Parts: sequence; C-alpha cells; structure tokens
Amino acid sequence: MIRTFLAVTFLASASVAQAGEDRIVAYEGSFDDATFAVESAIVDRGLVIDYVSHVGDMLNRTGADVGSDRQLFVDADIFVFCSAVVSREVMEADPMNLAHCPYGIFVAETSEGVIVGRRDYPDGAMDKVEALLDGIIDEAVAN
Repeated sequence: MIRTFLAVTFLASASVAQAGEDRIVAYEGSFDDATFAVESAIVDRGLVIDYVSHVGDMLNRTGADVGSDRQLFVDADIFVFCSAVVSREVMEADPMNLAHCPYGIFVAETSEGVIVGRRDYPDGAMDKVEALLDGIIDEAVAN
C-alpha cells in the first residue's frame, strides 16, 4: 500500500489517481476532516471500526531509530473494520477470502495534500468488498 501511495503523483487536474487497482482519491480539506468523514461514512453504514492504526505517528516516531530522516507522511491513519454481511458472502464463495478480512481504508497527508484510499483485492467475490469500500470512500470525499 505504501509503495502504491508513493508511486502516485498528485496532479492538480486529477481528483482520483489509480496505481494498479488500488484506489486513491484526493481529499479537498484537512487530514482531521478526512478522518472524521471516513469514520462517519463507516459508522453510518452500521459498521464497527475495530481499530484505527496510526501508521503516520509510528513512522514519524521511529524514523531516526531505523536510520531514516525522511518523513513519508505528515499524518496517516488506517481504519480497520469488517462487514458481517459482505464477509459472509465473500467467504462463502471462497473460505480463503478470510485472509483479506478485516478491511481497511486509509487517510494520509503528505506535503502535497490529503488522500483517502484502499488497497486492491482479488477479482471475483472480493469485488463486493471493493464496492463497499468505494462507497465509503465516495461518501467521505463528497463531504
């Protein structure tokens, strides 16, 4: 996911950038506004956020410890959650889809702006997961 993010170039005329099948959408607003919008879009669907991974904080805190002075993100969070309905559908199609659960939507800020996105999932039954995540992303960036 980070590799994909770093490969994306923000273009003023493009609100959506795709690298491979990962979905990355520019957010017009602050990081805090974007995280609130994503959280709201998830909860509004009756889903429970299991965990918010503060990846940006961890990377900023540990950079010097691993010999790096490069700041990858101003801030970055990943919202981790699951949908009982969608998960059952995709795992009934293939129980090994278990490996993809829970699902995540990330919000990141760099010096170039704020983005919201998700990683790619395998074609087939996991298209339902991508549709769920895309709906959440679309709602969040529309706010």
